[in-house]
Amino acid sequence: MAGKTVSGISRGIRLLAAACILAPTLAFAQTALDRELSAISEQVRFLPDQALTRLQKIDADARSSSPAIYGEYLVQVAYAWRGINSFERSLQAADELISFARAGKDNVLLAKGMLARAYTLSKMGEQKASHQLAFEADRIASGTSDMPLRVQASITAGQSYAEQGNFPNALPKLQLAVDLARGIKSDLTPLASALNALVLLYVQLKEFDKGWQVQEESMQVARELQSAGRMALALNTEYGLAIDTQQIDRAMRALLNKLEVVRKMRAEAMVASTLVNLSDIYLKKNDYPRALRFGTESLNAALVLRDGHTEATARINIGQAYLGMGRVAEGKKSFERGLATYEKLGDKPELRIILSEYGSALERAGDHAAAIAAYHRERKLSNELFEDARRKAVLELQEKYEAEKRQRQIEQLSHDNQVKGAELDNRRLQQRVWWLLAVVFALVAVIVGLLYRKVRQANAQLEVKNLELKQQSSLDPLTSLYNRRHFQEFMRAHNVVERRSDDMVGALFLLDVDHFKNINDTHGHAAGDAVLKMIAAQLRIALRETDMIVRWGGEEFLAFLPAIPRSSLEEVARRILYSISSQSLEYHGAQINVNVSVGFAPFPLIPVNTPLPWERAVNLVDMALYLAKSHGRNRAYGVHGFSNFSQTTMEHIEQDLERAWREGFVDLSVVLGGPPGVPPPASDVHSNVVPLKGPRKAGN
Repeated sequence: MAGKTVSGISRGIRLLAAACILAPTLAFAQTALDRELSAISEQVRFLPDQALTRLQKIDADARSSSPAIYGEYLVQVAYAWRGINSFERSLQAADELISFARAGKDNVLLAKGMLARAYTLSKMGEQKASHQLAFEADRIASGTSDMPLRVQASITAGQSYAEQGNFPNALPKLQLAVDLARGIKSDLTPLASALNALVLLYVQLKEFDKGWQVQEESMQVARELQSAGRMALALNTEYGLAIDTQQIDRAMRALLNKLEVVRKMRAEAMVASTLVNLSDIYLKKNDYPRALRFGTESLNAALVLRDGHTEATARINIGQAYLGMGRVAEGKKSFERGLATYEKLGDKPELRIILSEYGSALERAGDHAAAIAAYHRERKLSNELFEDARRKAVLELQEKYEAEKRQRQIEQLSHDNQVKGAELDNRRLQQRVWWLLAVVFALVAVIVGLLYRKVRQANAQLEVKNLELKQQSSLDPLTSLYNRRHFQEFMRAHNVVERRSDDMVGALFLLDVDHFKNINDTHGHAAGDAVLKMIAAQLRIALRETDMIVRWGGEEFLAFLPAIPRSSLEEVARRILYSISSQSLEYHGAQINVNVSVGFAPFPLIPVNTPLPWERAVNLVDMALYLAKSHGRNRAYGVHGFSNFSQTTMEHIEQDLERAWREGFVDLSVVLGGPPGVPPPASDVHSNVVPLKGPRKAGN
């Protein structure tokens, strides 16, 4: 017994000694893993492929380590997969971290998992879900003592507000992130991130003086960190700020410095994007050979990386360079390949902008037919996006009403359950106190009466909401004009394709804002919205109350005049042109002058004996509008009728309106607009009307 005891004591001493030996070893392993993850966390943003290789080497050790280290490992895995566009694996790692954090009731890891998932969803284009996660992560992180996490969450919430256009909430969030980061003395990295995000917000707000002030501090912090990646980010932000303040040379210097930094880092993805931006800057300077050189370099880098977005942008820049150099065929070929890639990626908003640039480039190159085709493609895509946005708005409104209806049903069921519970209680009471039965029935009757009244009120409110929904579905929310859907339903429901007298006709006017993209790019989308509202107001003044004015889509408007003297068509077109060009919109201290191009025609249009359907009439007016676009803008082209129709067909005319006019089959006139700010002439309403008679065929 004594021997056994001695043996047990000896074994205990040996185990204790082993533990004393292993404890420093395990602690050292934990510290080494922590240092490795810290290094990876900085690398993963700039070199995700290399970071992923390092993460895979420590996978087994991290999974058997402490919860904090394992959680941080999953964070970096999610970031690395996202960095190489493997979104499914990134979401898997984020979800694993969220489940692990909830099981351990660890709010720090939970917030980190939510942020990792939000970043991946954002890169996938699912902004709404990303924003919800960002706001929830910020709420959870604010209750922890992890200051770098609180800075990161506050930055992400601020950027999410900015993406929603909610700048009053975005600015204080990012300012809070900067204040929190200044309190972290051991690491300047959170401060670098917060300052960079704040500069980008000031750019969006067009508060450029504040942006440059914060950018100066951001560059200083990046230098103190001695991090090539952070310096590259700061230089990229300086490039964006310089571009928006029209400092092209400063923007170029920032990009060239960034290119030198990222090439030393061998961050190939950042190299490719920087080359694309350099190509774009040289296009702005009309230095087409250098734009072509950098565009070609960025294309080669993108092909190696299999980066579809950068490849598409590079091909677009190459195409613009070729067109600028007069190499039209090569330019069109490169442009079309870039457009095909954007179509494959499904990036419709970006594709619409590029089609507009394509049309302008072709117009400058002198290829007017191809320019008109590009404008048609851009308008068609613009209409699709407009319809998608309108459908989304209607669906969201319907979902709101359905949610309210469900809430009312839940409340109704709750009341019903209360009634049933009261009835059960009453039965028990009936067995004990029979004389209370009459009172109970009276109470039930009162409750049922109240419920019936509430149901009636709820139904009445629902009917009002449905009427409101119907009205909103027929009006454009920005301009309060009728929308395209209402006009189409009106034309289908009313027999408007009918003959009138020779003197009295209907009329269709289709107008498009000239250089609208430049207004958005220079002054912001809010200025573009203000321009559209101003045009809507001027159209209400220029036209009659009986005329139907429609927001046709994007920056296009349509006016349907049910009855007008045939001789007044040009006068109305002139009135539309001058009523808009004579106005000057003041926006944030800048004067914005606006012109429009117009296409018009009497309605119905009758080639021989049968009037054209309204859809084909609108199509001809649209073609007249693009003639106005391609022949100088700030003018109106009108289709008055047809000649020698026995020698042609409507299909031939619709294929190319300008060719049909030149062949003598269509009668056109042009109304020239006035310079900005000049009121219409007081007399001689036809002083700016130029008849366009196409050359007749021999013998006609």
